[in-house]
Amino acid sequence: MRGYARSREAQTRPGGRLVIPWSRLGTIALTVADDGKSATGWVQGLATFMPGRGTDQGREYHAIRSGAATDRSAHVDRDLGALTDPNLLFALRVSHPDIRISTEGDGRGLAVRLHDGISSWATAFTDESGATDASEGGPRHLLAEVEAGRRHWEERGSPPLWDFGMTVGPDHQEVWVGAPDARPYFPT
Repeated sequence: MRGYARSREAQTRPGGRLVIPWSRLGTIALTVADDGKSATGWVQGLATFMPGRGTDQGREYHAIRSGAATDRSAHVDRDLGALTDPNLLFALRVSHPDIRISTEGDGRGLAVRLHDGISSWATAFTDESGATDASEGGPRHLLAEVEAGRRHWEERGSPPLWDFGMTVGPDHQEVWVGAPDARPYFPT
C-alpha cells in the first residue's frame, strides 16, 4: 500500500482499529494484533482520495496519447465489457496498481482506455456486433497485462472486492482473498 506508515500499528494499542485509504482503491479497516506489531483487515468501502502532498500522479491518458503514433495493433480475444465489473476493476487495481482503466459506453459500443501514467497506452473499442479494434503505444503491452490480471482473478474464483484483505507488519505487507491465512493474491 503506497504511503502507508508501517509504524501506525505500533502506535495503536492491540485491538485498536486503523481505517485508512488504500491507494486509489478505497478504505481498509485493520485491527492491530495482540502483539502490537501487525494489523489485519478487510476492504470497507470504495473511494478515491486526494493524493498526499508530493505524490506523483503521472501523466493523464490524453497527455500520453496526444501526438503519439500507434506502435502496434493489438488483438483482443475476450469481451471487454467485463472491465465495467467493479469487482474485476478492484482486482486489477490490486494486481496492476499503476495501470489506469477507464470505460465509456454510448449504446453503440464500449470504449476502453488504459495507460500507465508514464508512456504506455492502449485503446480498444467494441461495437454492438462484438467486433473489437485495439491499438497500443509505448514500451508496455497494457492490454496483455490487464488480460493476465483478469485471468488471475478468474483462476482465484472471481472474488468480490469485499473479500480482499491485507495484513501489514514492520517488514511485510500481504494482500489476500477470503482469509488472512490464504496465499497472497498477487499473480506470479
